[in-house]
Amino acid sequence: MLKKFFTVFLVCVLFILPFSGCKEKDGLKTVELNEVTHSVFYAPLYVAIENGYFEEENLKINLTNGGGADNSMTALLSGTADIGLMGPETVIYVYAQNKKDAPKVFGQLTQKDGSFLVSRKAEPDFKWEDLRGKEILAGRLGGVPAMTFEYVMKETGLINKTDYQLNFDVQFNLMTSAFIAGTADYCTVFEPTASEYEKNGTWHVVASVGEKGGEIPYTSFIALESFLENEKDTVKAFLKAIKKAHTFMAEHTEYEVAESIVKQFPSTSISSIESSLKSYKKIQAWKTDLQATEKSFDRLMEIMQYAGELSEKAPFDKLVDNTLAKEVFG
Repeated sequence: MLKKFFTVFLVCVLFILPFSGCKEKDGLKTVELNEVTHSVFYAPLYVAIENGYFEEENLKINLTNGGGADNSMTALLSGTADIGLMGPETVIYVYAQNKKDAPKVFGQLTQKDGSFLVSRKAEPDFKWEDLRGKEILAGRLGGVPAMTFEYVMKETGLINKTDYQLNFDVQFNLMTSAFIAGTADYCTVFEPTASEYEKNGTWHVVASVGEKGGEIPYTSFIALESFLENEKDTVKAFLKAIKKAHTFMAEHTEYEVAESIVKQFPSTSISSIESSLKSYKKIQAWKTDLQATEKSFDRLMEIMQYAGELSEKAPFDKLVDNTLAKEVFG
């Protein structure tokens, strides 16, 4: 069990606030949404925001950045967020604590690891074997990014602490600056940061972790059971907005999609966002029907067990509720 997350969870229990439902103003329900980080990886969400699809469904999204899955889950458990966008490993950790009104996944946004491995030097002939003897920044201990990376390396034949070294000491949202400052030999980075910094010569993208790792329920929309029960219409409206976003993305070029979400990334060029979208489309990063599968969750729990963060697998139906996603997406 992840000790850090368990500590955070206990704090949440002590200070948990009663759920009061979404606030309504000017005919729109305000949904407090806490995202684990801000990345083009979550493009469908930003398309829905910027194209007004939430407003069309009578919702207003108040988006905040958690800066890590543990912080996003804390926001959800404490009542400061109605919905969290984060790795579903957090749901598994909380389930192990037998908490009443537990969080559940109600929509899976991404199905691949969205990070890219970067190096300070160009490596056009990069092979995963090249990481032997190297130090890598890949995320916090117990988080999906780090666990997925470790599992991918195991399948490659390299073992952490024996063949290479994972550095868990740097917070997720500080990894980029730490790597630029000289920490580690390689770092995993999400888009648009990966493409933007490659263009200005800071580093070179050498591999896609998601392409190597295959399907996994990487990032999901999560809410407490009480919210899913008491706010069914709100959740369905939320999912309908995301569905409209997927339709838009399917019918428009990556450049047009980049134009639609550039306000979400004011310091990033449209061309970099376009490159990011192409990178994610290439690896089929997005789950277009938002319905999680038992097979993919079983694989996630295998990854967690290999990382030493899970002793026993949890029942799929205790972690996921696909009911409303099936109604909306068919």
